[in-house]
Amino acid sequence: MLKPASETPLTALAIADLLEQAGVPKGVVNVIPSKRSSEVVKAMLKDPRVRKLSFTGSTEVGRILLAQAAENVISCSMELGGNAPFIVLDDADLDAALEGAMIAKMRNTGQSCIAANRFYVDAKVADKFGDMLASSMGALPVGSGLDTNVKVGPVINDPARQKMLGLVQEAAGHGARVLTGGTAPNRPGYFVPPTVLSNVAPEEHILKEEIFGPIAPIVTFRDIDQAIGYANKTERGLASYVYTRDLAKGLRVAEAIESGMVGLNRGFISDPAAPFGGVKQSGVGREGSHEGLLEFLETKYIATNW
Repeated sequence: MLKPASETPLTALAIADLLEQAGVPKGVVNVIPSKRSSEVVKAMLKDPRVRKLSFTGSTEVGRILLAQAAENVISCSMELGGNAPFIVLDDADLDAALEGAMIAKMRNTGQSCIAANRFYVDAKVADKFGDMLASSMGALPVGSGLDTNVKVGPVINDPARQKMLGLVQEAAGHGARVLTGGTAPNRPGYFVPPTVLSNVAPEEHILKEEIFGPIAPIVTFRDIDQAIGYANKTERGLASYVYTRDLAKGLRVAEAIESGMVGLNRGFISDPAAPFGGVKQSGVGREGSHEGLLEFLETKYIATNW
């Protein structure tokens, strides 16, 4: 049973059609689009035949589903929200870091659970990297996907857009500097311009929220321990990114960061052969790879005398 998000059902229906074309018998995969998600899922979880729940979505909804699944002790896999730090050390190749940042931040207009959400850049290179990132993000054409030249499409809905722009305005009001973007374009649609903020305070609200859009707040740090402390100051731990020319140093930082996945000198980390998932309140279990298959199996031990 596949229940897609209320606002994005068409992809799930297309997947079901492809599975049928591939030979999966009708009725094996059932898609249930609904605008009454809570009622539908609650009914599923009360059915004694349901033994597994796999959910991809927000941490807030994941908490609710875990509580409901507990009633019948249903095994759960949860791929929940992220708040990925993107750390640039002073010895990083800034061109490579910029390339990785554009992938980690702007893929799917920033609407990805593993999108770079917070940028922590060594004070020695922060101004230069901020200018480079603002120049690259600010140059991306914004508009409808019907235009083949467009690189940044709309966000999911108006509440999401208002939340993102509100976070930017709040940070700017507290002293952050808007290097590019920051205000909604004067055009129909739920568009948020690619936005880069510098001089963001380490305790700013925008760093505590999953932005889920094309906004990059930059915080400076002065030593590696401070950067690690900033990165770990969140209840979530899905993905993180580290850039440095010193691989040994990068591995030490990657091991110290509390996240299920780390991109070391790379901005694209998804791979079907790799376990995908987080720690803390970013999830339970793993998707993908051998580990992802095991999530849907139960281990049975049989002891006998021959």
